[in-house]
Amino acid sequence: MGIKMKTWRYLPYSVHTGAENMAIDEAIMDGMKNNHDAQPVLRFYGWEPATLSLGYSQSYSREVNAEACRQANIDVVRRPTGGRAVLHQYELTYSVIVPESEDNFKGTIIQSYLKISEALLKGIKAVGVSAEIVAQARSSHMGTAACFDAPSWYELAVGGKKLVGSAQMRKDGILLQHGSIIFHFDTELLFSLLKLSNEEVRQRLIKSFKTKACALDEVWTRPVTIEELERETCLGFEEILGINLIPAVLTNEEKDTSQRLVQKYSSLEWTMKR
Repeated sequence: MGIKMKTWRYLPYSVHTGAENMAIDEAIMDGMKNNHDAQPVLRFYGWEPATLSLGYSQSYSREVNAEACRQANIDVVRRPTGGRAVLHQYELTYSVIVPESEDNFKGTIIQSYLKISEALLKGIKAVGVSAEIVAQARSSHMGTAACFDAPSWYELAVGGKKLVGSAQMRKDGILLQHGSIIFHFDTELLFSLLKLSNEEVRQRLIKSFKTKACALDEVWTRPVTIEELERETCLGFEEILGINLIPAVLTNEEKDTSQRLVQKYSSLEWTMKR
């Protein structure tokens, strides 16, 4: 008899507000912490309305142009993970939630980034995009408040331009990593949402950003749908991690917890806490 493959729960693509998305990720994490037999989770989602997400430690008052966000109907949410600001608009977002004791993730944070990047790379290459894994951060890089302006450890790039931005946290023995696969960048909109000293600085940063980041529609050989990329990425995770993905829905406990956590993630106290 062959070795029985491990199964993960797979939560197919669904669209939520920024607060709901962060609440669902944390609710799954919370349930896993309290259930030692819980299966790891791979989840895909989108954002409606478009949302600017801040890394956990970013300063809202120093970096967010609140009036521009209001005028553009852009929500603002603070992630539980680190990193810099991301405009979630035209993208496929993934999250991986897994006990640190799981065989594929027993190593360091860097090693777990690599595993996930290898799985994502399989999916992205399968839709005809010649991405590669960036093995090391640019140590001399001085970034802006915006994510995607430089590759970091084991993230995906095309021609040196960052394609996928990810962030990870570990809490109570559970790992959460989520990230954005951008289909189209509205770079001008992104930089209008950030506080910058003047228009000259803004234009210089936009120009610089475009040399360091790319979206799928800039590098694909043919148009790709979210459904196709999701399907191929699932196959990549199954192959790289040696798992079976079983389609699932949120448990009642996860739904209840996420509804409670939405209040946190939609509160000004949380969003403006730094």
